[in-house]
Amino acid sequence: MQISFYHLQHQPLEWALPPLVEQWLAEGARVVVEAASEERLDALDEALWTYNDASFLAHGRARDGDAEMQPVYLTTQGENPNGANLRVLVDGAAFAPDGSGCARTILLFDGNDADQLDAARAQWKRLKGEGFAPAYWQQGAGGKWEKRG
Repeated sequence: MQISFYHLQHQPLEWALPPLVEQWLAEGARVVVEAASEERLDALDEALWTYNDASFLAHGRARDGDAEMQPVYLTTQGENPNGANLRVLVDGAAFAPDGSGCARTILLFDGNDADQLDAARAQWKRLKGEGFAPAYWQQGAGGKWEKRG
């Protein structure tokens, strides 16, 4: 399993996530995004619909139905009803090797939030201790992602 940490520094999650999701979908991924609260899902739901005036990113949640048809599924649970091969954890949602079928997991955290930074560091340390070799990506000043480790 491939695990990557994405360290937000210059944009809020609602601005950074949609272009990443767009890129992952273009690469053929199906995505499940797991957040810590329904309120956060509301914000991400809105961001995915409105981030670009010329397009939107099709996605859904449990309340929308037809989860298996959604290229991007938003949840607060460890579920994978759309058969995603990429799981994105935000707001400190914890990684758990749950057998969801996702070949890749991304932990996206806000480096300007002390709680998220501490949680990411703790997860990094735990995963390294469990034998995983996570990659680390840092957001540059222009919003571009740079691999650091």
